[in-house]
Amino acid sequence: MPLALGILTQAILKKKYGKEKFEKDLKQKFPVFSTLGVLGIVFVSMALKAKTILSNPVILAYYLLPLIIIYLLNFTISTLVAKYLFNREDGIALVYGTVMRNLSIALAVAMTVFGEKGSDVALIIAIAYIVQVQAGAWYVQLTDKIFGSTTSLKKTLSE
Repeated sequence: MPLALGILTQAILKKKYGKEKFEKDLKQKFPVFSTLGVLGIVFVSMALKAKTILSNPVILAYYLLPLIIIYLLNFTISTLVAKYLFNREDGIALVYGTVMRNLSIALAVAMTVFGEKGSDVALIIAIAYIVQVQAGAWYVQLTDKIFGSTTSLKKTLSE
């Protein structure tokens, strides 16, 4: 449904404003709204579980630890495969394309494991989003150390 609505919105905007204006001006605004929507979901999820979290803060560790382990494994495996089987650009794309897209997998696992506790699923996804974004930010800082910097790559190619 979201994909269909996204395609429909894109078609309507392209028809109304033209493809060139859509690509130049409008397309760049959609990620901001998407991020705001996700942050709104995280905020609401945390707010709905605030009493539970305050009364039993250990519940955060109960949910956080498996998520951290999953993301560490995902980053490690993806990085090893990327580093040894792909060039720098494709390797980085592989890591981000696999690890940073695991929120939907986390949702599916959470719904399966915690099906009878529907409100916990929202909290798990909210925590997963926080872990994913922070892990991605740290990985960006390590990218040059892991894959080599683009300046050293250019210097090696020119020699």
